[in-house]
Amino acid sequence: MTIAQHKVVTIHYKVVDVDSGDVIDSSEGGAPMTYLHGAQNIIPGLENALEGKQVGDEFEVTVAPVDAYGEYSDERVQKVPAEAFEGVEKVEPGMAFTADTEHGPVNLIVTEVDETEVTVDANHPLAGKSLSFSVKVESIRDASDEEKAHGHVHGPEGHDH
Repeated sequence: MTIAQHKVVTIHYKVVDVDSGDVIDSSEGGAPMTYLHGAQNIIPGLENALEGKQVGDEFEVTVAPVDAYGEYSDERVQKVPAEAFEGVEKVEPGMAFTADTEHGPVNLIVTEVDETEVTVDANHPLAGKSLSFSVKVESIRDASDEEKAHGHVHGPEGHDH
């Protein structure tokens, strides 16, 4: 069986920041990742690289920012009045918040704090980074009708409702 649309795929992986060489995430020593292929559950560059692979295949692929978490955008960094964080005891760089916007929830990271303003960054923490993946395909199966309808894996490998 090969990886294609509507297949449930289980992989072991390691992802490295190409520029720094830092390991960002890995399933080594833990549970592999299971996802529904073709449902945009993983970044496009990795999903494209997995297309057509079979159980036991091992490969490496470098994914450019455009096919990962997007380019870094200065427009997604803004200063907001400190009063916007009313009720938070001490706002500090590195803190994460979710802001409700007209386009839905947006994750923000505080990057700077002064007396009157807080600088927040809505870019994904991996935006602008090229990522190198080492992958081994562990298993492939057909997705159930329910998994296809919901767009994600159910059961022991995925999540239940």
